[in-house]
Amino acid sequence: MKHNNNHDNAQNAGLKLTPVRFEFTDPTARTVCIAGTFNHWQPEAKALHSSGVGNWWKETALAPGTYEYCLVVDGKWIPDPAARETVANPFGGRNSVLHVASSPAAAHLSDAENLPLINDRFTEARSGDHLAAKENLPSNKETNKKKKI
Repeated sequence: MKHNNNHDNAQNAGLKLTPVRFEFTDPTARTVCIAGTFNHWQPEAKALHSSGVGNWWKETALAPGTYEYCLVVDGKWIPDPAARETVANPFGGRNSVLHVASSPAAAHLSDAENLPLINDRFTEARSGDHLAAKENLPSNKETNKKKKI
C-alpha cells in the first residue's frame, strides 16, 4: 500500500467563522461592552465602538452555534433590546440568545422561518382559536349538496 503524501484531501478540522455585527443605541451611554458564552462572560474582551451620536457597534466572528449574551452598559448588565430571543439567567435577569448559522443559506432559512405569512386568510384568527379559523372555511352543507340536472 502506498502512503498518500497529498494532504489537500484531508478534512478541515477547524470551524468556519461567521461575521456577526452587534448594534446598540443609547445616546447617554459612556461605555458599552458585550459579554457572553462566546467570551467567557468577560465584558472587557468585547467593547463596542461608538459612532459619537449614541450608536454603538462591534463586529466579530463566531463559530456556528447558539450563544447567550448580555450588553454591559455603563456597568449595568441588560439583555440586547434588538435580540429576537431571550432566556432566564440564574441571577433573575434575562440573557439574549444569538443563533449563528453555519452558512448564509442556513441563516436565510432561519430568518424566513420567523417571518409572518402574507395573504394568509387565517391571519385574523387568534393563536389556538380553531373556531375563528373554521369560520373562514366553506360549510359542509354547501359543498356536499348535489345539484339536480
